Amino acid sequence: MTIKGKAVKFGDNVDTDVILPGPYLVHTDPNELAKHAMEGLDPKFAEKAADGVIVVGGKNFGCGSSREQAPIALKYAGVKCVLAESFARIFYRNSITIGLPVLVCSGVSDKVEEGDMLVVELQTGKVEDKTNGSVFEATRLPEFIMEILDDGGLIEHLKRRIESNE
Repeated sequence: MTIKGKAVKFGDNVDTDVILPGPYLVHTDPNELAKHAMEGLDPKFAEKAADGVIVVGGKNFGCGSSREQAPIALKYAGVKCVLAESFARIFYRNSITIGLPVLVCSGVSDKVEEGDMLVVELQTGKVEDKTNGSVFEATRLPEFIMEILDDGGLIEHLKRRIESNE
């Protein structure tokens, strides 16, 4: 699976409270959550993300509470993938569960700039910055995670497996 999009860049320790602020947790519609994704850090994020973007973060992306609404808000806002130096474990797992690809990619936050065009090869972990020519090797995702992402998330993956008697 190849993912292409412009980079939207954030720093270290981006927590779930800024990914989706607490007052919006009352909403259950993912499209409503998407309207408020990252609004504390970038009030124009939803507008930028609408055409599909790749979020680039620093260390400890997604730290804080275990709210699953944070990756849901990103996905429905138009985020195709998140690349970061490291992730909080629960955010990483919640992202995979809802079908949002997340890859640990050393050096990405130093060399990629806001607006750079990125190409991510999920199967190999190769990340290419078409704007500045940089190439990165992200940590490859295990096959079982690729299957979950290919199916659109864990629930859809389990439905497929039950229907096919795997």
